[in-house]
Amino acid sequence: MLELRNAAKMVGADYHIYPTDLVLERGTLNVLLGPTLAGKTSLMRLMAGLDRPTGGSIHFDGTDVTGMPVQKRNVAMVYQQFINYPALTVYNNIASPMRISGKDAATIDREVRKAAELLKLTPYLDRTPLNLSGGQQQRTALARALVKNASLVLMDEPLANLDYKLREELREELPKIFAQSGAIFVYATTEPSEALLLGGNTATLNQGRVTQFGPTIEVYRRPVNLATAGIFADPPLNTLDVTKSGNVFTRPSGVTIPVPSHLAVVPDGPVTIAFHPHHLGLAPQTGDAARLQARTLVSEITGSESFVHLEYDGVRWVMLAHGIHDIDPDMEVEAFLDTRHLMAFGSDGRAIAAAGKV
Repeated sequence: MLELRNAAKMVGADYHIYPTDLVLERGTLNVLLGPTLAGKTSLMRLMAGLDRPTGGSIHFDGTDVTGMPVQKRNVAMVYQQFINYPALTVYNNIASPMRISGKDAATIDREVRKAAELLKLTPYLDRTPLNLSGGQQQRTALARALVKNASLVLMDEPLANLDYKLREELREELPKIFAQSGAIFVYATTEPSEALLLGGNTATLNQGRVTQFGPTIEVYRRPVNLATAGIFADPPLNTLDVTKSGNVFTRPSGVTIPVPSHLAVVPDGPVTIAFHPHHLGLAPQTGDAARLQARTLVSEITGSESFVHLEYDGVRWVMLAHGIHDIDPDMEVEAFLDTRHLMAFGSDGRAIAAAGKV
């Protein structure tokens, strides 16, 4: 078990990581999700022992390892910018951590070939990294982390430089690979969809703060604050400041949105409602969808889907519409909001009520 107890990292007078309490169990997959500069890499460096916290402590299996250097910890790390030994073959790159730990030749050969087969590197074992594609070099770094049999595996956006097909395959396989080892697996990403695909647990980060930690699907469905909900949205979360009065949400302009049954518990007064782009469409997803008059700004066609940027009562939203919709700018359109998925947040940003369905 890896435990951060009020662990913090300051550089000068600035916090890179605010005081953080976090417990990661053995055999678990833990995703660090947040935008660039949210603190994911800084938090990983504290976990690994590459940096020492300026406050608090770090414990592994009950032992305080706060001052222990990374060389004395059983840690494996894989970065977006892959690191391999350029003079060694793929085989020897993968074998290197086992040789350092004194494994016998038969064990090394078995584990190298097993990892190579899993990561589709068998045809390239005799090549050096300079004779590999970028994706093959990254897979070599992944294989080396796999055979190290580390207690803590830290992966900082490791699939970002791989082609789409291989990235999808590895996203599916990685949790299975490392779960079998009983290691603590920490995976940093900027992509909410990747966190959802990987599953396990997710810690959302915002400007050096862990805003929430728990089972990934629960963090997505029930964010404790608006910051977490925003982190877990791509395209960006749609929000609207309204005043609740009985069974309607009202804007200063006078336009209204009906209050769905799951938000009836929200007290009357100012509130921010929020929803994901795929809960807004050009056709109703349910019989009681709210009809809203909006103005188009621009549409982006991705193939099977279209992102339509809208303006509703002076607020910019993104709608995810299935199919190809080449919509001209500055058009009046009728949009349909599935209010079953509305979330509500107070003036302090804390969640008042989660979405009824996702």
